[in-house]
Amino acid sequence: MNERRIANECFRSTGFSYTLSLINGKYKMTILYVLAEFGIVRFNEMKKYIEKISYKTLSSTLKELEADQLVNRKEYPQIPPKVEYSLTERGKSLIPILDGMCEWGSKNRL
Repeated sequence: MNERRIANECFRSTGFSYTLSLINGKYKMTILYVLAEFGIVRFNEMKKYIEKISYKTLSSTLKELEADQLVNRKEYPQIPPKVEYSLTERGKSLIPILDGMCEWGSKNRL
């Protein structure tokens, strides 16, 4: 019988590590939650909803999520500029994980 030994393993090669690399960051999970709850959201709506996030942090975090193909960015050619964000199919596949976290939080809130 082959027993797993930590000496033979590497955390970076786990699925957990990869998932964590995509959602790790102060506001990434919050942004994913907002998009999961509200669907299509404009930048300023998200900024107002999250409150304490700076414009720079929101912008850079959205760019990271877009680069990881979790968030869709749709820009409309008009003045003033209009940009909408939504989850990609890949991003939507994270919703069950977020739902599980919400459920756990509701049950275990002190």
